[in-house]
Amino acid sequence: MGVSTANPADGVRVITADYPPVNALPVRGWHALADAVRAAGRDPGIRCVVLAAAGRGFNAGVDLKEIRRDPGHGALLGANRGCFEAFAAVYECEVPVVAAVQGFCLGGGVGLVGNADAIVAADDAVFGLPELDRGALGAGTHLARLVPRHLMRALYYTSRTATAAELHRHGSVWRVVPPGELAGAALELASEIARKDGTLIRLAKAALNGIDPADVRRDYRYEQGFTFEAALDGTAARVRDTFGKGTPA
Repeated sequence: MGVSTANPADGVRVITADYPPVNALPVRGWHALADAVRAAGRDPGIRCVVLAAAGRGFNAGVDLKEIRRDPGHGALLGANRGCFEAFAAVYECEVPVVAAVQGFCLGGGVGLVGNADAIVAADDAVFGLPELDRGALGAGTHLARLVPRHLMRALYYTSRTATAAELHRHGSVWRVVPPGELAGAALELASEIARKDGTLIRLAKAALNGIDPADVRRDYRYEQGFTFEAALDGTAARVRDTFGKGTPA
């Protein structure tokens, strides 16, 4: 359990998160993921990173049980800081990051893939932000990078998910494959990228980030402020307590 790395092809680093049963990451998991991505980007021998996950789903967001166990706000603050660091690490990684997504990609998972450079998905993958059902806010910044703005709002307000095929039609998913072919398809794309000159691919990543129309770090930090507000006035705890027990009042 945890975050592991492998170098299965020349110039490619695969970073795998494994937090059973559903890859809902604890605070330490978000920071471990951020550290692994940043280390890969600093490695001069790496020209592309694959972000992957073990198990039946890519990422189920933060570990709500960890937050519920904390009588104060320490775990919530830790989770928000950890998510911020992990999302930023993916976006700022000096080399392109390919996300390999299977099963559910929810909450913080959307934050990771929304900041990736390319997405390869299994045909069973679904993407969404169930935040309003869980007493939280955030990652609208990243969902807006995957679907058009009005669809993003509808998905956010309803907590519904979009399929890999739908995202492929919107152009945000590069390729959709059967689950058994996901690892190979992601490695194929990463290897193609890694065949480029290492210096030039790093310059390309910096250039594309530089012309990005959105400041994802600032926008996500702005969203987090409303998460803190919901926590401080008791709304977040009230909604979290009803999660899985029916529709909140």
